[in-house]
Amino acid sequence: MTQETVKGTKPQKFTRVFVISLFFTACVGAWGLIDPEGMTGAFGGFTSYMLESLSWYWLLLTTGLLILIGYMAFGPYAHIRLGKDDERPEFSTLSWLSMLFASGMGAGLLFWGVAEPMTHFQNPPGMAGGTAQAAREAFVITNLHWGFHAWAIYGMCALVIAYFSFRRGKPATISAPIAVLFSSKIGKSVGTAADVLGVLAVVFGLAGSLTMGIFQISGGLNTVFNLESSTALSLMIMAALFVSYMVSASTGLGKGIKILSQLNMLLAITLLAIVIIFGPTVFIMETFVNSIGDYFTRLPQMAFKLYPFEGLSSWMSGWTLTYLIWWLAWGPFVGVFIARISRGRTIREFCLGVVLIPTLFSVLWFSVFGGSAIYIELFGGGGISELVATDVTSALFSFLDYFPLGYVLGILACVLIFIFLVTSADSGTFVLSMLTMNGNLNPSLSHKLVWGVLIAAITTGTVLSGSVPVAMAMAIVGALPFSVFLLLQIVGFLREIRKELHDPADQNEILSTLTKEG
Repeated sequence: MTQETVKGTKPQKFTRVFVISLFFTACVGAWGLIDPEGMTGAFGGFTSYMLESLSWYWLLLTTGLLILIGYMAFGPYAHIRLGKDDERPEFSTLSWLSMLFASGMGAGLLFWGVAEPMTHFQNPPGMAGGTAQAAREAFVITNLHWGFHAWAIYGMCALVIAYFSFRRGKPATISAPIAVLFSSKIGKSVGTAADVLGVLAVVFGLAGSLTMGIFQISGGLNTVFNLESSTALSLMIMAALFVSYMVSASTGLGKGIKILSQLNMLLAITLLAIVIIFGPTVFIMETFVNSIGDYFTRLPQMAFKLYPFEGLSSWMSGWTLTYLIWWLAWGPFVGVFIARISRGRTIREFCLGVVLIPTLFSVLWFSVFGGSAIYIELFGGGGISELVATDVTSALFSFLDYFPLGYVLGILACVLIFIFLVTSADSGTFVLSMLTMNGNLNPSLSHKLVWGVLIAAITTGTVLSGSVPVAMAMAIVGALPFSVFLLLQIVGFLREIRKELHDPADQNEILSTLTKEG
């Protein structure tokens, strides 16, 4: 089995999924450029429906995914390798963790690292803001949004694809785990719909996230260099971003994305270390330890909490449910990408690496940036909360001004955000090309160029709206239909993986198939 293809993959240039996805994506791109207000209004309306009417569904689904991936990590399937039994990981652990983290939420942590804990500190649900109790609650809420639930969603999206691709020799597509549940004719139609939906979810999610990153860079340039934030500046950032991720995409997975991801982590850890050293170090580390304890203790309760009696449904929809749906909408993108880079790892190693390690890093990140901001608010000169309320896109840069060499740190943050966005866009074009080339593990440059252009067009349309909420609505619109296909994927996955424990003949057949393909 080569690294370029897997069993069932045909080297077609224009697959049915490619043509259908291209048509719908081009239509949305044209809509966004011609009538950005109409497009964003439609996406916003659909998103509001999902948040208000299906709150119970989203929380049960995502908590269920967290329970399931915990079972996979420590249950009877933990020893199964995502590949042949004697296969070893394609990428080193450091490169693997860097790539999955950069694709998953690197830019988001920079955007919300200061803003979210500070926002919940000032306005926690169901209690008075600005108090010590509000500070503790702020970190519990923030870690709920960025911790185990988020990475469990990514992990299960990736695990089902990695298992079928590298263990079963199927194409690395969303449809492969679903096809085993239906007859060949029905399975083909359902599979095509799943892959097309996955492509659209990747495009919309990536466009929304890139837009928020562009807004933050624009706010950073305004703070650091006193450049006026404007649509023209955002479009110039978009142009530079487009050129950069297209150049990176042309170099392949083992060079462009890998090198950028490692650079991302180096710069992120450097920025983290500077804030720890020059900030309130003891307070930060106490906040980190305290956050771990509060989060782990409160997780069982918060994982099922919807506030139906407190009249806080609008808060729940605007924060927790929005995040959960956001991670689900990003599931096809991050899931396929993490699956692609996880070949050769055991299920336990995969689950711990994808869920536990990134969650602990996220808790540390918010403890450092959010903790320092709350320290300034409680024991320093204050003023951070007003900065966050005034312009969330500039919150990080205004916060860095409180530190020595704040100007230099602001430049470093701008560079880091930009590289994170380039990595995400490069990863996105890679995944889109995989999905539209029958799961080809090393898709062609021509496909990546096509999808890179379309992502740029839709992102430009979203930038023209000038709204962060619109960008978030754009990012999560594909979550509802994808969640249905995700449940089908999991049913197919559980049905097939059970055979490895209960049917030795089937296990021998799997290994024989992999040996022949190898």
